[in-house]
Amino acid sequence: MLPSVDTVDELNAVVRDEALLRPAAQDLCKQLGLEGARLVRFEDGSLPVYSVGESLVLKLYPGFEAAEAIREARVLSHLWGQLPVPTPRLQAGDLYKNGWRFVLMSRLPGESLAMEWHRIPAADQDRIVTEAAETLAALHALDPKPVTDVVGPPDWNRFLAVQRAKAVRHHRTNGLTEPWLEQMPDFLRSVPLAPPSGRVLLHTEFMREHLTVAPQGGWRITGLFDFEPVMIGDPAYDLAGAALFVTCADARQLRRFYEAYGRTPHPPRELLAHALLHVFSDLPWHLRELPAPPQPRLDDLAEAWFGTGG
Repeated sequence: MLPSVDTVDELNAVVRDEALLRPAAQDLCKQLGLEGARLVRFEDGSLPVYSVGESLVLKLYPGFEAAEAIREARVLSHLWGQLPVPTPRLQAGDLYKNGWRFVLMSRLPGESLAMEWHRIPAADQDRIVTEAAETLAALHALDPKPVTDVVGPPDWNRFLAVQRAKAVRHHRTNGLTEPWLEQMPDFLRSVPLAPPSGRVLLHTEFMREHLTVAPQGGWRITGLFDFEPVMIGDPAYDLAGAALFVTCADARQLRRFYEAYGRTPHPPRELLAHALLHVFSDLPWHLRELPAPPQPRLDDLAEAWFGTGG
């Protein structure tokens, strides 16, 4: 029912074709004993994801992303009940048809923090930042060994070296302008990222979009999801993402985040280096969304986005 796809372009074409996807999702639900359950497509995301009834979520993966499907299923099983906030509970995960795989998981209560943030009172925003930091700290405290067979990279330093080698090309492809690009090689050479004292399980996309919240005697975090792109590596890689996507260049909130996480702040230049080397880094997007310094200088940008004002 679903065609075999081998490239991102082919996947994007299928993702846009709801007339093709919905019958496949309905067929799969029937196989899972969920025939007749109401299917509602989530609009966001690069993969087809549906709510199934009121309590389940179905996620579909093409054959060339089979490893991601297997990884997410394993990590969901590993994390269940281990964090201070709920994570989806794995219900089923297997091969479907034509190389496609699926993961069926429980649906988290609440709504996206990204959607709700601006109507949440300031005191509740502070509490949510604290809860988010405590959640990330708990994730990083877990032993990653049970999932090392499906979660990489095996050599973190090698991963960073590869990212450094292609950083300028990556950011130029994303549309970054030359005043920023020409500084990048020297900036990255000037920020030696020491091997981490211990590698941890990284969410890699720890952001408001992947946290759910609800008003429960005040707004609180009700869940963390999307473990498809997890990695094992330096905690700073996740902390850079949290500074961009949770505290959003707010120095006061970033101080609060560090305090709740339980560590002293990282040097801003180190976090910017991690942000520039991130697999999904999109500096032009961040420059549109976050406050930027008046002049295009990476050192100033590091302080603007990752400084704590202290």
